[in-house]
Amino acid sequence: MTQSSKAGTALITGASSGIGAVYADRFAKRGYNVILAARDEARLNALAAKLHAQYGVAAAVLPADLSTEAGIEAVEGRLEADAAISVFVNNAGIAKLGTLAEMSGRDISDIIQLNVNAAARLAGAAARAFTPRKTGRVINVASVLALVSEWFNPVYNASKAFVLSLSQSMQNELGPLGVKVQAVLPGATRTEIWSRAGADISALPPEMVMGVDEMVDAALVGFDRDETVTIPALPDAAEFEAFTQARLKMGPNLSRDHAAARYHTAAAT
Repeated sequence: MTQSSKAGTALITGASSGIGAVYADRFAKRGYNVILAARDEARLNALAAKLHAQYGVAAAVLPADLSTEAGIEAVEGRLEADAAISVFVNNAGIAKLGTLAEMSGRDISDIIQLNVNAAARLAGAAARAFTPRKTGRVINVASVLALVSEWFNPVYNASKAFVLSLSQSMQNELGPLGVKVQAVLPGATRTEIWSRAGADISALPPEMVMGVDEMVDAALVGFDRDETVTIPALPDAAEFEAFTQARLKMGPNLSRDHAAARYHTAAAT
């Protein structure tokens, strides 16, 4: 039987390395039991043993390939069945290099499957699990590229814009029910995602690249402050607030019964 923890249990996807592994370490350090989900079972077992030895928490392994239906269903099932889970870190994702024209159909599908379909499915499972209890925390890991569609890869950027929009809508829907949702928007972060995408992170200016430990620690400050959107690299939070207010200001004019005057054609003479 899994030992109980007053803090609860954190389930983390993409937990075998990078951002997910650091989140697992930090929640274990805070006294949470952890459930580590990813494809690489050997890495998961090594991390689970390390966290148990270092922090004395229960560390379970959930091997799951979220590019498959079976993998998604395994994590969905655990989220919905395990009432001890109080935090869900929706972190698993992939990136690909190249323009849209250079990407294969398979590459496009792979990004959408993991970054959009799996992320949304698991967010939904967390919502179904947490809402009846009127408590729970969801951390959706997006990217600053959700805000800068002119950079990097169009499909990856769009997938992370989806995660941001999903998170904001979730918070609007679930917040009144006691469930808190945070979207984390890292900039370039020193993790394996770069090499897996075929990129050389050393080609970026060093001042653009944050260490993964610093990124997660900053994100957890935002978590503790109940932020809905956390951008670890952004010095002035007022800039994002102004961006949000400008977006919301358009709201009353986005759906009207007539086209705006600027789209009216000149009257025939």
